[in-house]
Amino acid sequence: MRSALLVGAGILALAPSARGFALRPPARGFAPETAATHSTHQVRRAPPVVLPSSRPPSHTSTQLQSVPTSLDTLTSGLASIARLPYGVTVSGGVSSAGPAASFLPQIKELYDVENDRDCRKVRERITELDLVVERAIPSAPNSRAAGASASPVVVPTLLAEADGAAVELKGAGDILAFFDDKFSTENERGLKMADEELMLEKVKEQLLNVASYLPGILRAGRGSSVCSAASTALSPPRPEKPLILYSYEGNQFCRLVREVLTELDITYELRSAGKGSPRREELATLTGGSSQCPYLVDPNTGASMPESKDIVEYLYSKYALWTPPSELLRSASGVVTPLLAPLYKTIAPLQAGSKRENEFEYTSEIAEAKAEINDEIGSRPVVIYTYELSPFCTEAVALLKSTGISFKEISLGKEWLPGLITAPEKRAALLEMTGQSSLPHVFIGGASVGGLYSGSPGLVPALEKGELMSMVEAAKKEMQ
Repeated sequence: MRSALLVGAGILALAPSARGFALRPPARGFAPETAATHSTHQVRRAPPVVLPSSRPPSHTSTQLQSVPTSLDTLTSGLASIARLPYGVTVSGGVSSAGPAASFLPQIKELYDVENDRDCRKVRERITELDLVVERAIPSAPNSRAAGASASPVVVPTLLAEADGAAVELKGAGDILAFFDDKFSTENERGLKMADEELMLEKVKEQLLNVASYLPGILRAGRGSSVCSAASTALSPPRPEKPLILYSYEGNQFCRLVREVLTELDITYELRSAGKGSPRREELATLTGGSSQCPYLVDPNTGASMPESKDIVEYLYSKYALWTPPSELLRSASGVVTPLLAPLYKTIAPLQAGSKRENEFEYTSEIAEAKAEINDEIGSRPVVIYTYELSPFCTEAVALLKSTGISFKEISLGKEWLPGLITAPEKRAALLEMTGQSSLPHVFIGGASVGGLYSGSPGLVPALEKGELMSMVEAAKKEMQ
């Protein structure tokens, strides 16, 4: 399934996308190196350093980044279809937005993981009962909530205030029973069914129970853990007040936002606004007439916005240290790179003409390419060699842009295939100098850092370890 999704993602990266999720052109910047490499043609490996506490200034997205894509919209839509009719329309029970609201239990906290099957069932019922959750607290295994607890956090866990007393409920079964007891009316389910109808209803329930696993499969890898860009170890910015999200469970675009809230470990107030909800009038007042979900309000900055794409980009820009690259590409890299590395190392010299009759001519061209590379990586603090059509290169360029790092990009052509590569001798020279012929290839201060996910240590690992920004600062000082 992963491979199929990767192919789809690769196609989408080159095609127009829905709702404005478009591929952005790579930025141009600058890059450097040390004088020692000019005489030896050997590239040193980057030493480990520590990330400073300063916040990168900006974020950008590409079609394959963690900002939702057309593929995300499709799979999220299929996940919603798999759970119909749940989590879409306000039911016939007592609404928390109605006249009896002050007498009903208040939902204080919900410990939740977006891509958890039991949590999903609870959120579906929250939509149907038109409830407000004052604090929806992401509780993935690596979340702050889990880290602060002396014992494992059970998800879902609900804290409510009912009849003047605090109530704590753990697990979907107890929470749903509590909802039915406190919010449902006696006649909500209608008259007693005939035996045949009861049997059909049971079959339907079994089928829907099986279908409840599909959203987790379709959205695998999203909304289930805190991403490295929001890790507690790196101290990303945190909102002082909970954000406010108008949402309903069955909406595919709301899901994309809730996934990122889980991944960024951001607590928020969940205001249900399903079909038939009186809260949609409140939403229309806020937006000037539209009741479209999702809608985000950030009381910390005064910002408010519709559109899942805009919301997700805003969340990354304010509450993450960078915009994480695609997890799909990371998975593909772990499989594809080891398999193709030997092939790349064999093909690179052949494409550069290593088998030509005049061996001295080949050796001279490689020596010239090495000298040119040394000049390039010594000219700026950060240099990246790329292919124009490679999704890994596109991600690497976007990631550098998102951190605010100034860099120089050098293209070796469209791709490594014959007829598409324009500088095969440079690729072969990079192989001899560093042992890596695949692109992207990042250099900081003249030292090889590697590619997007692999190398010494690789662009993403350097960020996740808290090393990248200090490496760049050290390279800048070295070049002054």
